[in-house]
Parts: sequence; structure tokens; C-alpha cells
Amino acid sequence: MTAVATPPARPRALTFGNVWLSVILVAIMFIYPFFFGKTLNFGISTLLFAGFAMSWNILGGWAGQTSLGHAALLGIGAYTMTLLATPERLPPFLASPLAPWWGALVGMVIAVAVAAVWGWLTFRLQGSYFALSTIAVALVIRLIAINSNWTGGAEGLFMPDLPKPFGFDLFDRQVEYWLAFGFVVLTLVITHFIRRSRMGYALQAVREDEDGARALGIDPARMKLLAFMLSAALMALGGSLYALYLQAFEPHTILELPLSIQIALLAIIGGRTTIQGPLIGALVLSIFGEVFRNVFSNANLLIYGVLILLVTLFAPNGIMGLFQRASSKLGTAR
Repeated sequence: MTAVATPPARPRALTFGNVWLSVILVAIMFIYPFFFGKTLNFGISTLLFAGFAMSWNILGGWAGQTSLGHAALLGIGAYTMTLLATPERLPPFLASPLAPWWGALVGMVIAVAVAAVWGWLTFRLQGSYFALSTIAVALVIRLIAINSNWTGGAEGLFMPDLPKPFGFDLFDRQVEYWLAFGFVVLTLVITHFIRRSRMGYALQAVREDEDGARALGIDPARMKLLAFMLSAALMALGGSLYALYLQAFEPHTILELPLSIQIALLAIIGGRTTIQGPLIGALVLSIFGEVFRNVFSNANLLIYGVLILLVTLFAPNGIMGLFQRASSKLGTAR
């Protein structure tokens, strides 16, 4: 008879604390454009990268599989959105004010299919070997984009003029901010659902001990593949919005390894096994990056790197790990 994993009881205070922290963060993001309307570019970029980090965290945090190739999935969403938003590339029966969103949905489907094959090929590897394999697969996708005419080659693509669904200009920064806000909220809600579901418990069991999870009747390969496919779908959706924000992009910027590393760092520094960690990591690092760029000019990258090093050394569980540890000490003191 196969044993079935029973979810451990979770303290109510911790559960409600997680929910309220998410509500506070969402409220801050909601009021931002009303008070900082002149810095919407910064807000959009921060939200998009927060969404990317939370999408990465489903695989890299909850499933414990460190991927350094997620920029490829982002690129799939961006390229598919841009290609299918071009009127001359669409069949007449698909031409409508909602045509760009067909590209976003198709991009998500393609990303899920790529993740399924990608995971099937690489989940046999573990640890650093898996991370290296994700770099290799991402480089293959990047080379395909560089050498294909339909992707624009090394010159990349330009987003064409788009119809205005329901009267909204998709190139307007206000509209793009609310689209990015919706992306972050969607990703945050999905992460909360994973945390409270049997899938979340199974992923945590796989992350901590695959052999132990297998003994409890959990299929590690299946759970990691599901996490990868969900992460890929959200990453491609974010990539579609990123294409709208950039309006023009090329493989050397959107499919590069540094972008994958940046996304992973946001989640790791914020707290890769937490719900809000990637979001907080994106907010903190974006703010510090902007301050250093404006105040310290040429030395901004050096100081930014030192900050990342300090957080990694003294807060191995990320910023949220520090917060949770401080909360536990306060609770014990009371």
C-alpha cells in the first residue's frame, strides 16, 4: 500500500501574515502611478522583472531547480507576440482588435511545449549539471533566433502599430503599467495557490529530498515538469508585455545569459523559497540600482555588485529570510 503525503499543519499567523504582506505590496503598486506618474518607465520595468522573478521562483524556488536559461522562455513570448501582431502575418479571419493577444496566448502555448521537451531532456541531471544544461538549451534557442530570417536575425524585431482594443493604446505608459501590474498580481495569486495546494507540498518535498518524496508516493519528475511548464507559461506572458514595453528588441539583449542570471538573482536575493521574496528582491534592487546609477555614476555597477555580495553572504535565505527570522525572534521574546 502506497503512503500518501499528508500536508503539515501551518501556523495561522504565518498564513495570514503572508496574505497581508501580499495585500500591502499590491496596494503600494496600485497607488504608485497616482503619486509617481513621471517615473512610469521605472515602475513598469520593476513590475515586469518582479513578475519574471516570481515566475522563475516556481521552478527555481518551490521545485529547487536552478535555471539559468529562463530568458529563452521570455524571448519566446516576446517574439511570438511581435510576429503575430504584425497584420501581414495574420490570416484574414484572425485580424481583429484583439489580434495582439492571440500572439500572447500562442507564445504561452509554445513556451509550455518547449518547457515540456526541455524538462524531459534535462531533469535527469541534478545540481550544477542541471543549471549548466539550461544555459546550453537557452544558447541553442538564441542561435536559432540569430540565424533565422523570420525572427529578424541579429537585428531583431520592431513592434508594429497595434489596434487599440476597447480604445486602449498599448504603447501608452499608463496602459503598460496596469498590464504589468496585472501580470504581477496574477503571478502572486498563482504562487499563493501553489503554497496552499498539494502541489506546493509535493514540490517542497521534492526540493528537500527526492528519494523521500518518491517513498511518499510523489513522482519527482512529474512535479518538476509541471512546475517548469507553469513557470514557462507565465514567463512567456511576461515576455509579451516586455515586447510591448521595449517596442524593439534583438537576440543580443532579450536572449542573453546575463538577463537569465539577473532574473534568478532577484528571486534568490529576495528569498527563493518564499511567496513575496522575488517581488521584494525586484523592488529593492531596482530602487538601489536607480539610486546608484544617478548618484555614483560610473561606480554604480561596482557598488551594486558589492550590495548583492553582502546580501548573499549575510542573508543566505534572502531578504524575506531575514524578515522571517526577525519575526520569529520577536514572537519568541513575547
